[in-house]
Amino acid sequence: MTDRNMDEPAELVFSAVLKPYRSLSPRGFALLLMLVASTCFASGLLFWSLGAWPIAGFFGLDILAIQFAFRLNYRAARAREIVEMTRDTLTIRRISASGKTEQFDFNPYWARLEVERLPDWGITRMALASHGKRLAIGSFLNPDDREGFATALQSALTSLRSR
Repeated sequence: MTDRNMDEPAELVFSAVLKPYRSLSPRGFALLLMLVASTCFASGLLFWSLGAWPIAGFFGLDILAIQFAFRLNYRAARAREIVEMTRDTLTIRRISASGKTEQFDFNPYWARLEVERLPDWGITRMALASHGKRLAIGSFLNPDDREGFATALQSALTSLRSR
């Protein structure tokens, strides 16, 4: 028996929030959209002056299509995976871009981190496995971030087991 109160949250041994990387900030997106819009406007004026006025409308559609694509991209970037480990539980909480949450619990003493590597690329896939269950994690991370996360999680699992 432990002296710990059951209402008290367990001490975190490891915690990480995995987020998709987006190289273009909102400010950079605004600058890019202004550049595209000014280019489309100038090209539209050129075609308008040449008498091909219907083409000018298509340049407006280009701006709308680019803005729509980036909005979808930024919406997808709201997805998260929260990995928390206590002495008793390894929890992975997935929060989708729409806000839907799924939670997966593993026993940290039995959980294995499986990684697939390509020699020149690095880690291409990571999964937690235990008792025949497999859960892919960090699929949206780039290879360098996968490497750092895998090293940190494996170290935390090893440290916990050696206690």
